Amino acid sequence: MDNVYLALDDAALAAEVDRLQADVDALAAKGLSLDMARGKPSREQVDLSRSMLDALDSGSCLEDQGQDAANYGVPDGLPSARALMASLMGVPASQVVVAGSSSLNLMFDCVAHGFVRGVRGAEPQCAQGPLRFLCPAPGYDRHFAVTEHFGFENVPVPMTPEGPDMDVVEGLVADPSVKGIWCVPKYQNPCGITYSDVTVRRMAALRPAAPDFRVYWDNAYVVHDLYDEGDELLNIFDVLAEEGRDALVYEFASTSKVTFPGSGIAAVAASPADIADLKGSFAVERVCPDKMSQLMHVRSFADADAVRAHMARLAEVLRPRFELVERRLSEGLGETGCATWTTPRGGYFVSFEGPEGSASRIVDLCRRTGVTLTGAGATWPGDDPRDSNIRIAPSYPTLEELDAALEVFCACTRLVSAQLAAEARGLR
Repeated sequence: MDNVYLALDDAALAAEVDRLQADVDALAAKGLSLDMARGKPSREQVDLSRSMLDALDSGSCLEDQGQDAANYGVPDGLPSARALMASLMGVPASQVVVAGSSSLNLMFDCVAHGFVRGVRGAEPQCAQGPLRFLCPAPGYDRHFAVTEHFGFENVPVPMTPEGPDMDVVEGLVADPSVKGIWCVPKYQNPCGITYSDVTVRRMAALRPAAPDFRVYWDNAYVVHDLYDEGDELLNIFDVLAEEGRDALVYEFASTSKVTFPGSGIAAVAASPADIADLKGSFAVERVCPDKMSQLMHVRSFADADAVRAHMARLAEVLRPRFELVERRLSEGLGETGCATWTTPRGGYFVSFEGPEGSASRIVDLCRRTGVTLTGAGATWPGDDPRDSNIRIAPSYPTLEELDAALEVFCACTRLVSAQLAAEARGLR
């Protein structure tokens, strides 16, 4: 559908801008202070994990399969914790390290390993000269920040409905300065899409020029389905095995948005040779992980089915929020033709596309009207070339707060879209 504001004559468009400005002014007068900036779990979600706090007490046995959780040692994680995370990630437990609460921390560690020590005997990347890293965009800002921190040039790769544009990826990996690609393969942040089987197979079939190239497979939303029939993601390690491939992928997952944010457990999986290589750096970095948190998790979740049952309860909290986003955007913007957005079946975000040049202005106007959003351009490495993408994070506010925030968002989007149409004609 075409942008309706572009179809108005000059007088009607000027009048519409005035009317929409009055709508926004009325909302600003309410003095709202609402936060949709990050994909944080709501209090309702976190409260569903409170029973975990009873899994350990002063009388608890603090051993796991003969391993002492109350002392140093077991640097790769408790056996039961490795088995639990392996079952969620679809890999053997022998290829998993469970350490800390943050998968982002483990990603940072893996980038640092390649940069400082070198991957599998390769020259340390810090000594190799210019370095590049592929960044599907729109994508996850914290990924981009990690490689930027180490001095990589972040190279944007267009996202498609099936995942990263693999024609572009296959062309870029012919450059030996390209050392990796960031991927969120299921319910991608922020687009909410799941990589197609074709995309996963093409990713596994990559023949990068750099022997130290790795796919950073951040499977953050592996169990984060909103509906009983969630998206199915092909297991990339199964595909690698079919092709007789060895080292290519580091996979990450955590329970940060399953149990307690900041107090979950995080894991990295890789081929036997790659995981042995990573352990060389991990052994210098840490004597042992937080095994008490691991023990609390495995005492609370006997297996992957128990985790999925818990996630079904979380979905009951999250699903109405995503459905409210879809309803509010459709009602508020559907007839204007000025925007498009995704309708994910899982994960934590909705990706919104406004007119070119609108995102920064919409985010700023929302802030001044009482609603804080993720910064415009955060979903791109560097600047969003069209200044059009906004990440909507509906998980944290209550339904009532979310409804009010979306009313502001739609009003601001309508106003900015009309203003841009008027400016294009020299009316403002």
